[in-house]
Amino acid sequence: MEALLASAVGVLTAAGIFLILRRRTFPVILGLSLLTYAVNAFLFATGRLALNAPPVLNKYKEVVYTDPLPQALVLTAIVISFGMTAVIVMIALSAYLSSRDDRIDMSAQDSVDAAGEDA
Repeated sequence: MEALLASAVGVLTAAGIFLILRRRTFPVILGLSLLTYAVNAFLFATGRLALNAPPVLNKYKEVVYTDPLPQALVLTAIVISFGMTAVIVMIALSAYLSSRDDRIDMSAQDSVDAAGEDA
């Protein structure tokens, strides 16, 4: 079970980084979403991977339990990532509507102008 979850986190992270390095805005947004899924799965795994275990400690007998704190952290991270994804989508949409293109690279003239302003 642990190897499967570790592999899933690794694949999600690799795919997210690959998509973030693209030149269009939509794959970048998908890559950020995949990275947040990877972080959420990692946070959830820190609370122990036990099947059919309660999230509370029983003081009268020794039972396997799961830690409820990472579960609360994952719920908070889901809400924050949903809000940040909405903000990024709105910024990308406004950039597309203002320039009629969703490429995120600079042209040669833009880099020459930026180098002249820095000097």
